[in-house]
This record gives sequence, structure tokens and C-alpha cells, in this order.
Amino acid sequence: MSGATATLLFELGMEELPPGALDTLSDRLAAAVADGLDRAGVSHGEVRALGAPRRLAVQIEAVARRQPDRDFERRGPARAVAFDEAGAPTRAAEGFARSCRVDVDQLETLETDEGAWLVHRGTETGRDTDALLPALIDHALTQLPIPKRMRWGDQSSEFVRPVHWVVLMLDQAVVPTEVFGVASGRDSRGHRFHHPGPVSLANASDYTAAMRAAHVLVDRTDRRDHILEGVRAEGEAIGGHAVIDTELLDEVNALVEWPVVLSGSFDEAFLRVPPEALISSMQGHQRYFPVRDADGHLLPRFITVANIDSRDPARVIAGNERVIRPRLADAAFFWDQDRARTLESRLPALEQVVFQKQLGSIAEKSARVAALAARYAERFETDAHQAQRAARLAKADLLTEMVDEFPELQGVMGRYYAREDGEAAAVAAALDEIYQPRFAADAVAASPLGRLLAVAERADTLVGIFAIGKAPTGAKDPFALRRAAVGLLRSLIEGEHAIDLAALFQAAAAQQPAALAAAEQVEPLVEFCLERLRGVYQEAGYGAELFEAVRSVRAPGTLTPLDFDRRLRACHDFARLPAAGSLAAANKRIRNILRKAGSEIPATVDKTRLDEPAEQALESALESRAPAVEALIQRGAYSEALAQLAELREPVDRFFDQVMVMSDDPAIQANRLALLQRLQDQFLAIADVSALPESA
Repeated sequence: MSGATATLLFELGMEELPPGALDTLSDRLAAAVADGLDRAGVSHGEVRALGAPRRLAVQIEAVARRQPDRDFERRGPARAVAFDEAGAPTRAAEGFARSCRVDVDQLETLETDEGAWLVHRGTETGRDTDALLPALIDHALTQLPIPKRMRWGDQSSEFVRPVHWVVLMLDQAVVPTEVFGVASGRDSRGHRFHHPGPVSLANASDYTAAMRAAHVLVDRTDRRDHILEGVRAEGEAIGGHAVIDTELLDEVNALVEWPVVLSGSFDEAFLRVPPEALISSMQGHQRYFPVRDADGHLLPRFITVANIDSRDPARVIAGNERVIRPRLADAAFFWDQDRARTLESRLPALEQVVFQKQLGSIAEKSARVAALAARYAERFETDAHQAQRAARLAKADLLTEMVDEFPELQGVMGRYYAREDGEAAAVAAALDEIYQPRFAADAVAASPLGRLLAVAERADTLVGIFAIGKAPTGAKDPFALRRAAVGLLRSLIEGEHAIDLAALFQAAAAQQPAALAAAEQVEPLVEFCLERLRGVYQEAGYGAELFEAVRSVRAPGTLTPLDFDRRLRACHDFARLPAAGSLAAANKRIRNILRKAGSEIPATVDKTRLDEPAEQALESALESRAPAVEALIQRGAYSEALAQLAELREPVDRFFDQVMVMSDDPAIQANRLALLQRLQDQFLAIADVSALPESA
């Protein structure tokens, strides 16, 4: 056997995989094979998860040719049991020796605190890697997350798709095995049309180059980059820029082995249809990339990625143009049909659409949201009549042909139809903005009216679903309440709306069906949102200590997200100041001193009892800053307030260096405790800085 290491290649060839499964299966297969090697003690180098529509493959560099030898120790019976009084081995010793396949006299003694034991020590010789691979591969395949398996031919085994070929090699040598009834070999398959015959691999390390020569790009990342660059270049070549949706790019990447980028056109007359509808049709139905001009307007062009390098690309383009026309014609038909009726005329039909059995119809939900939005309109500096109007119309586009065909356009089409109906511009925009943020990276609504509706809609949903006992448990969240809570929190924080959640949820609870006792869910909902807020800050890189510093001073049952955010950011700024570490340590010390104080602490400091210069200096520094600090806190300028308090570092340090707080004189002791209480209260009015790290 040549060389201490070798390149491992495993390829499973099959019918075309579901596009949504390729990346997951490829990554999991590579991880499972690498994990198998690790568990077997076989060292290896880089692991590459490769794959294309008709294959899953793993290529691993520098795989050790064999397991290392392994020393072992196996403990047997106690010596007292293993030998009789005459020193002859008992049946226990003989049985243990037989199980170890040695004689009794070859066993050793292990001395422990618990006594002496027979022990068998030895070295287990490592096995060759090629002997380990068949079982390792079988185990790896059983670990794949395949929700729906299928059988083929007369096979009893099941997999995501019928398997047609298997490659398993270490360098130039084939590792004999059988997978799903197919014997392993060195022959892969090329592109179905460009290279339909076998591709014989001389060495496992030749895989990507050999497949490229056979018109298959097996490296998923390289293939994706090739498609991305090609689509962008084609967009520029036809005078615009391609609209590249990440999910669509991944889907296309999972559909082609040899991507060829082409562009086509469609009738300009279709541009009268809202661009989002045309884009949804092109992306969802045909997997085309739309094209916009420099001003963002949709062009009558599209880009497609073929899986064949045709000798006559014009015919391929013409075929795609022929296919897209009826799709766009459908979108135009839906647009014309929907505009024949106003959104308002559709409202009665919403009474027949159930939101949730216990919470009533969509119409009833819209009425609740409208009432809540009107109640908070002034707090959002928007018009209550417009808030009610927008809330009533927000779900009407659910009943349109366009949204029925393209559910992802809910809200978007409502905005267009509202404009056509002559609704106020702010109302029309809010019908779309009510759904923002739609996903984690999405922006919150741009307008105050949109943010108001987004908050009211989510508050009603959260209170209602909690009231019927469907709060999220573990990983289960069928109503997407975690996402709803984060959207509500972000809308309030980023929109700078100082709304207390307890009051908001109480108002929303008052609108729910009386039988549900929804008001009982207000406090659990506040805590639920607080935990969602913790997650938001963790993802943003804020340490847990910052969150706890603010959370600990929050009044129970209350949460104003904007105020919480300002306090947390102030703590973040404060923690970076040179004085922060020292003051955090001082606050910890103060907290412990006050906690252990046996007597009642006076409400005020008696200046006449301050006889030490260091305590006089601290009291003077506190009092001189108190008015400015309190004014800043009242304005919510917490960063500036903490910056003022940071200037107390020197007098605080001097106080603890020079003053004995627990004086023998009870009156002096109580007065010094009052001074420390005054100092602590100044910080606690913002956050518990004692929770912050002591290192500056």
C-alpha cells in the first residue's frame, strides 16, 4: 500500500434530486462521513461537500490509510474473588481470562483505593481504512434527513431517489462495497446530454477536473458563483441589472450541472402590470431572473439559466419566450379582473374567512386591529380615521385573484389596488407596511401609520393566540409568534415610539372575545417579548451582562422597548469608559454593604455628620451632579447621564480607600450608609451597573 494518506472520494449517483434538498443532503453527508472517520480515529484533512442535481459526493484530503494502534485496559474481578485461599484461580478468574483470550497468568493486577483487581492490558491493532469504509458509508447514509423516501425496482432499500452508480475510492484504488444494491467502482457519469457515458476516474483527487471535462460542475460553490457572475454580466450586457433573489439563485444552482446563462424578452405591454406581480411570475413559475434599468424600472427582459450548451441558443431563448407569455398574460388578467372591484366591496366576504375558530373571522380581527390602531394613533402622531380605514382594508386583498395566485404579494397588491381605488396615499402605503418587517433582515415600516398598523396587528395576534392557549412551546411555533413579537419590538424601537407593552397588550386584550380572559395573558406576554428582546441583542453582539443590567431595574410587569433600548445602549457606551470597571466594582461593593446593613438606612444624608474629607467630597460631587443627571434621565438621555456619573470615579475610590463605612458610632454609620444609598440610587435610576464587567 503506497503512502500513509490518501484522498477519499464517495459519490452517489441517482435520478435528479429535489432542488430544495441538494444543499442540505450534501452538507449532512459530508459531515456524517467526516464524523465517522473521527469516531474511528482516522485522521484526515479538508472535507469537501460536493453535489449536483444527479449526485451527492464527498471528497476528503489526507485520509490516514489505517487506524492508529490503541492501548486498552479491561478490568476484571477483584483478586479476593479471583483466587482461593491456596492461590489457585477461581472460575471467575478463568472466565475473565477466556473472555480476554489469554491465560490467567497473563493477567495483571491493578491496585486501587478500593482494593486489588485483575486487569488485562494490551494493544489493539488498528484496521485499514478501506476495511472500515463500507460500514462507515452505510451509517452516514442512515443519518441523512430525508423526510420522504422511495423504493425502486425490486429493491427493499429506500432513498430520496433511485441510485444508479456508486464511486468509492482511496486515491487510485476502488474500495469494494455495495450501496442500495449497486456495487462501487471508479465510473461516474457525465452530463446527461453532453457526456452521457461513463467517466472513469484514475484517482480520487481527479474528481472535480474529470467531471468538469464531462460538463458537470460538482463544486456547488463554484457553480453558484459561475451562475451569479453570468447572470450579472448578462444583465449588464442587455442594458440593465439583474434582480437576483438569493433563494432563487440557490434553487437554480440545484437544478443545473452545466449552467449556461441566456436572456430573452417579453411584450412591453405587460409592463402596465405592477412589477412585483411580473417578478413573482418570472421567479416563481419559470425561475427567471428579472432585469431592471438604472432607475429601478422593470425592463421587458429576463435571464434564464439553461442546463445545456445548445448549438442553437436562439431556439432555446425562443422556447423560453413562448413559455413566459401565457404566465405574464395570466398576471395581466388577474390585475384587470381585480381592479373591477374595490377593496371596500370585498370587506363583507372577509366575514366568511376564519382567522382562528375561537378568535373569529378575518373581518372580526380587522375590527379589533382598527380599534387598537385608533386608540394609539395619537401616540404615533398619525390620523385615527386613516388608522381605522387602513386596518379595515388591510386584509381585503386576500380575496383577490392576484394574491390567491401569488400569496407572497399580500399587502403589496393591497397597496396597488388602494391607489387604484383612490384611497389616501398614506392608507395605501400602510396596507403594505403592516407586514413589515417580513423577515429578519427586512426594514420596519417607513411611515408612522404603517408602524402603527404593524404594531396593532401583531399585538392582536399575540394576545389572541396566547389567550387560546397556543403559546410557543420548545421549537414549535405554528403561528410564528416569536417573529411577530420581534417585528413588534423592532417597530417600536426603530420607529422611536415610547409605548409600554403591558398597556398595549391590555388594550388589545379588551378587544378579544370575553370568554377568553385574555387580560390574564398580559404579564406572560411581556415576559415573552422580553426574552425575544434578549435574543435580538445577543444577535447584535451585546453581552448578556448589559441586558441583565437593564432588566434588573425594570418595574415588574412593565416593558417600554424604546426606553429599554436606550438604557442598554447607554450601558454599552458606559462600559467602554475608563471609569466603568472601577465604578462597576464599587457598585457591587455598595450593594453588598447595603444588603448586610442591619439597621434602617436614613432617607437623607445629614451633612453635619460627614467628618471625613473623602465622604464630604463624595457627597459634594453627588449633589453637584444630581440636578443635571436627573434632568438627563427625565429626557431619556441615559448615555449622557452615565457619562456624568462616570466622573464620580475619583471621589468614590477615595471614599472606599479612606472611609470606614461600618463605624463604631451608629449615627455616623447610618449616615454613611445613606450616602452610599444615594450613590447607588443615582445609578439604579438608569441600570444596575454592578452587573457590568469590572475590567474597564
